Amino acid sequence: MSVLVFADHSEGKFKKTAFEIVSFGKHVAKQAETSLVVLTINAESTSVLSDFGADKILTVQDDRLKTFNARAYADCIQQAVLKENANIIVVDSTNNGLYLAPILAVKLEAGYASNVVDFPASVTPFTVKRKVFSSKGFGLTEIATEHKLIGLAKNSVGIIEHKVNSVEEAFSPSLNDEDFQITSDSIDKTTGKVTIADADIVVSGGRGLKGPENWGMIEELADVLGAATACSKPVSDLGWRPHSEHVGQTGKPVTSNLYIAIGISGAIQHLAGVNSSKVKVVINSDPEAPFFKAADYGIVGDAFEVVPQLIEKLKEFKSSL
Repeated sequence: MSVLVFADHSEGKFKKTAFEIVSFGKHVAKQAETSLVVLTINAESTSVLSDFGADKILTVQDDRLKTFNARAYADCIQQAVLKENANIIVVDSTNNGLYLAPILAVKLEAGYASNVVDFPASVTPFTVKRKVFSSKGFGLTEIATEHKLIGLAKNSVGIIEHKVNSVEEAFSPSLNDEDFQITSDSIDKTTGKVTIADADIVVSGGRGLKGPENWGMIEELADVLGAATACSKPVSDLGWRPHSEHVGQTGKPVTSNLYIAIGISGAIQHLAGVNSSKVKVVINSDPEAPFFKAADYGIVGDAFEVVPQLIEKLKEFKSSL
């Protein structure tokens, strides 16, 4: 038996999420007293994975898989699981991971625990802690099936270095035409900006900014912090910002280390989508705004006065380093 992790990447380069999931897999492998196998698909450089505990790295190189295809990827992982006799499988909680995991669970007849936020509380029986009720609480889930599939929530366990001498092996799964019934004609990507999915810090604005012409200070604050920009649902509905920036229960979930909400009242749907952020800071002129009850830090004040001062202080601090 072994633990198998699927380490995804973007344009051949591994991101923080991949290193975190491999770190998690190594810890689970140690708990289960077994080895860690990491599967990669069309990654450019895999040797870095040995820094985080990959005992064995399976590398798939296939031009048909250059564009993410959930069905084909699930087929690759299933065959790797059977090849390596893996009984614990770990995927991430990116958009790709969330799309992929249910398909893989069906193929493997595996119990699937999504939104896992910590190392297994026990491996016999296999029990994990996960977020439930739109991140309002936690639950302990026992997986009793032969194959156990874990979806690790971002920023849950961090990156843990564990350097080992990895064995790298080329792997050529058998794929058929049925795996490619769904194809992508084109993919539009935002360039030159930190994306919400990858960001450790997110700066978000709401209707309190009064109009799209005032979004410059949100972007300036995000630039100073190296953060992604986001917005509430009403803002995207009004067309002030693109829907790709809408965060919340009906938009993109946020699991950043720091979430700064500016001019956002804090409707329950918005809070449900950002509750997983570790530190939440709210700037709002209304002291009764619901967001203050969920915030770690709150500033009652006019955003048009507070944010420029915050930007100035941050620039002064950075210049002193």
